[in-house]
Amino acid sequence: MKKVILIFIIIIINIKNVYATIDTSKSSIVMDIDSGRILYQKGSNDERLIASTTKLMTFLTALKLGENKLDDTVEVGDEVLKMYGTNMYLNLKEKLTLRDLLYGLILRSGNDASVVIATYLSGSTSNFVNEMNKNASKLGMNNTIFKNPHGLDEETKNYSTAYDMALLTRYLYQNYYEFLNIAGTKYYDFKSDLKSYALVNRCKIIFTYKYITTCKNGYTPFAGKSLVTTATKNNLNLLIVTLDDYDIYENHERMYEYYFNKYKNFLILDKNKFKLQDTTYFIKNNFYYPIKDDEINLINTKILIDEKENIYGKINVTFDNKVIHEETIYKEEVENKKESILKKIKNLIKNIFK
Repeated sequence: MKKVILIFIIIIINIKNVYATIDTSKSSIVMDIDSGRILYQKGSNDERLIASTTKLMTFLTALKLGENKLDDTVEVGDEVLKMYGTNMYLNLKEKLTLRDLLYGLILRSGNDASVVIATYLSGSTSNFVNEMNKNASKLGMNNTIFKNPHGLDEETKNYSTAYDMALLTRYLYQNYYEFLNIAGTKYYDFKSDLKSYALVNRCKIIFTYKYITTCKNGYTPFAGKSLVTTATKNNLNLLIVTLDDYDIYENHERMYEYYFNKYKNFLILDKNKFKLQDTTYFIKNNFYYPIKDDEINLINTKILIDEKENIYGKINVTFDNKVIHEETIYKEEVENKKESILKKIKNLIKNIFK
């Protein structure tokens, strides 16, 4: 009887593991944001239509071009008249801030917001799209091409890959607080000069999976459903991109739970405990890396001496014999500290005699 129960339990565990790794998308990737390690991928370099996840690059380009203009007032022009699909439903000549338009771009997935932003910052959507492609190139998004700032694909088409979209999302996450603030918002209320808005994030997973930190979804009949999310649990920051996925929200939640449980974020280099013999050498940064329990022995460190002024060399971290991180080792400036102490003593003596 005990054997039967044990076998039954094992079968249940195996079914859960298989279920957790079911991926309903055509292309996908799971990446650790901090280290860039890819934990899982399927067809991640296949070029696909990306629908409204396009707006992540629209968002980045807007932040780069309008870094100091977020509170500027923008007047809606004729560019909105051709927009259809998901919109904020902006009125011609309506006035609102660039910041409000960015909320509408992400939360409402406003196609009208995208062209108003593009026209305001670049003079035309074509000029703005050129900037989008320049930004993609700088990020190493080598299999990406943008033709419009919204993602509609009946006239012009935007192509990218799960891997490229992961690069974009990781860059936004690590470099722009506004991305975390806006793409992680559930509700946003504001007023233009004509009316009041009460925006609700159209990305449903932000309401159903508590670990989500940012999200952007997309859909067209040609592209299918797409979803880009980030989530944090137990000091592990992950991102997932799925393209052409009929079960986007359940798929993301399944994968997050699976990889959060499978990986731990290990502190490989601790700047506060770093010691090199009895010397006064130090490093400036901690280094974490996501690994499974059975991968711990694959992590190694190696010190390379290359003395230059206040630098002793570097410490390389390898995983399975491949370098995954380099950290500079600095010399503590002992002489300068002694000089500063002497100066303090001299100044003290001067003040006493004064």
